[in-house]
Amino acid sequence: MFSSRFDKASGVRERVQDTLSSHRNELISLLSRYVVVGKGILQSHDLRHEVEKILEEDEGMWKLKDSPFVKELESAKEAIVIPPFVSMALRPRPGVWEYARVNAFELNVDNLSVAEYLRFKEELVDGECNGKNVLEVDFEPFNATFPRPTRSSSIGNGVQFLNRHLSSFMFRNKESLEPLLAFLRAHKYDGHVSLSKSIIQSFRNSDIYL
Repeated sequence: MFSSRFDKASGVRERVQDTLSSHRNELISLLSRYVVVGKGILQSHDLRHEVEKILEEDEGMWKLKDSPFVKELESAKEAIVIPPFVSMALRPRPGVWEYARVNAFELNVDNLSVAEYLRFKEELVDGECNGKNVLEVDFEPFNATFPRPTRSSSIGNGVQFLNRHLSSFMFRNKESLEPLLAFLRAHKYDGHVSLSKSIIQSFRNSDIYL
């Protein structure tokens, strides 16, 4: 239902510029529905619901249905509302995130960095942020040696990706199989030991694999 093509080189502002100029009144009506309840977080289903609702209520809004702006909304995973602004986290393609902020009344659109989006989100709790005394924690060093998927087909299949990585590592390095050997020695099923070949004492000097 919600699919579209995106220009990798452009930001949200560039992609929706035509819609902003040609459907100004319709977009103000739609965005007003998001800001009327005040500050808060809208999930993807909330954003889609308001689009579907306004299309049902007003036939004149149907011109928005296939517009670039509504296509962008279809890829939004959440929106932060601090009137008159609506900031959106967009996922146009697997593994790709973009962030944008829209003024619901003036229809100004700005592309945001991750840091800018998060600062805007923090204002829901802390009020306007002046950039001072902001805690930032960098967890990247903890991920330095962690395997990362390089193909889009691996996205959404994290368990399968990790299983393949761990299996490959275990059978390249016999020492890493020692904990598995200890586990099989210690456990039974229906009174039978899990390790059928009890003669195996260690994988380090053995060519026997389970």
